[in-house]
Amino acid sequence: VWSLEQPDWHCKIDEGSAGLVASCWSPDGRHILNTTEFHLRITVWSLCTKSVSYIKYPKACQQGKCFTKDGRYMAVAERRDCKDFISIFVCSDWQLLRHFDTETQDLFGIEWAPNGCVLAVWDTCLEYKILLYSLDGRLLSTYRAYEWSLGIKSITWSPSSQFLAIGSYDEKVRILNHVTWKKITEFEHPATIANTKTIVYKEVEKSPSVETERLSFPPTRALAGSLFSTQSKYDISQVPVSLQYIKPVADRANPKMGIGMLAFSPDNCFLATKNDNIPNAVWIWDIQKLKLFVVLEQLCAIQSFQWDPRQPRLAVCTGNSKVYLWSPAGCVSVQVPVEGDFQIVSLSWHSSGDSMALLSKDNFCVCYLEREEV
Repeated sequence: VWSLEQPDWHCKIDEGSAGLVASCWSPDGRHILNTTEFHLRITVWSLCTKSVSYIKYPKACQQGKCFTKDGRYMAVAERRDCKDFISIFVCSDWQLLRHFDTETQDLFGIEWAPNGCVLAVWDTCLEYKILLYSLDGRLLSTYRAYEWSLGIKSITWSPSSQFLAIGSYDEKVRILNHVTWKKITEFEHPATIANTKTIVYKEVEKSPSVETERLSFPPTRALAGSLFSTQSKYDISQVPVSLQYIKPVADRANPKMGIGMLAFSPDNCFLATKNDNIPNAVWIWDIQKLKLFVVLEQLCAIQSFQWDPRQPRLAVCTGNSKVYLWSPAGCVSVQVPVEGDFQIVSLSWHSSGDSMALLSKDNFCVCYLEREEV
């Protein structure tokens, strides 16, 4: 651990024979939580007092611990005696606030609502079940959409905590409301878009035109780069539009099907989704009208997308050297000016919304966006 403000300060934590599989900061930045091998325990190390606390029996699942947005509480999924439990801790002194068992067969993940009042707990994909618990461990509601088929693949809360979006293996997103915890609507992701009110942006490639008089041999580096890089732009497609649909391989584990990515915009107005059966499309839904608003049809499969934390602006990457930005004003494709092969597989916005980090397998670069003068 290094300090950015005091270069001579650093610390090293050694878990010894217990090993280490994961490490994360507590929200206050004063504690480090280490998960040991085989998920035997979580050790909480204080950087201020050098004290250590232990949390036993953490469950090895996709999302086994989760902090409330204000950083006051932490929920941990636990497994003991072949049953699932949740423990809620107070982050200031790591005291146990609540401990209760959950009605799950094999708990897969937990997620706090942004207001910190409700904890969503969902079961393995073999059992469609989502449970909503209050801070004191009361079961508020249970939701099941169907039985005897692969269930929940992804969930996300809206920033206002009013909606819970559930992405399922049946290629639908279901939206629950925070008053009755019942479904208010479901969004389907068909391969053909027929509604004339939906805008479909299609990415098209165009090769750069080079004047032959300017060609010298060997070509200059700048000219060589522009010769072999293809530029892309967006065209608006005429509906109906048929999207590229991939039939999943039925006899393999983790089939590429269902809603794999979900994200609400920071103003709660839009929901972006990706259906893994249609890997090249991003669907953007208008939450106020509960209708499909825009579809972005890319040339390559969607790797990642994330909303600007300050405004409804979505950044998308597809494993090439371009980043794509959508806002209600329109769509743009931006070529990242780096030498060599820079394939963007993930991106992350800065909290100010002025810049983002673009990550490839071995490198990353920071992309700065110019603010419009108001």
